[in-house]
Amino acid sequence: MIGRGEKTANYVILIVFAVLAVYPLLSVLVTALGAPDAGTSGRGVLGLHFENFTAAWREGHFATYLRASLVVSVTVVLVSVVLSILSGYALGSMRFRGVNVVFYLFLLGMMMPNEVVVVSLYFDLRTLDLTDTLWAVILPQVAQSLAFGTYWMRTYFRSSSRALVEAARIDGAGTWRTLWSVLVPLARPAIVTLTLLVFMWTWNEFLIPLVMVTSENLRTAPLGLAFFQGQYTQGFTLLAAGACIVATPIVLLYVFCQRHFITGMLEGAVRE
Repeated sequence: MIGRGEKTANYVILIVFAVLAVYPLLSVLVTALGAPDAGTSGRGVLGLHFENFTAAWREGHFATYLRASLVVSVTVVLVSVVLSILSGYALGSMRFRGVNVVFYLFLLGMMMPNEVVVVSLYFDLRTLDLTDTLWAVILPQVAQSLAFGTYWMRTYFRSSSRALVEAARIDGAGTWRTLWSVLVPLARPAIVTLTLLVFMWTWNEFLIPLVMVTSENLRTAPLGLAFFQGQYTQGFTLLAAGACIVATPIVLLYVFCQRHFITGMLEGAVRE
């Protein structure tokens, strides 16, 4: 039984960490809504200047950058989540020779930072004439997301109910039917969590687009924001507005899917 004092201390700690997490975000939002000449602190604001977002959208060409980011992120999420389900099911529910070796290779992919492989990856993709294309941004991130996705889905499938699998097989369901008709519907929280994580990582990726593309119409939103920052070194009002524009899709996606995301995270913690 948790006492009143312990409960109060828990709420105080949570409130403190919530303030520390929310304060920087609110500071950026206040700066974005401040007067154009408010400077870096955003003080002296007399009203809300929503026209800053219009100016940042127009001058920063964020429509082009957001479109490129959306194409990259959606493609990476769809491909990596489907492949993660298949590989996680194979490594978590099937038994074949070398299953542990294959799984450790996926773990090795999780441990390999981008900075180690980005140079060699650039020359490999240039040999294939894929540099300065969206595929040069999509394919490396699919490989990175697949490593974590396989680990995530393998953990779920290893702890899934064996009784359901056996019942499906008794009813005549094959491996493919058991996966998509029995296990995948039950794994919706884990799949939604994986989708959100992959989308967030892909949307925020900076190094790979910076190295792989040079055309302006192929720049992703974080890369476009970095180039937009170079235009405004004396005042951060439009830069803060651009940062809010870039962060909005992730915030909206999390707001609509937060219940499934939290459920999937808690299930993953319990299963581990």
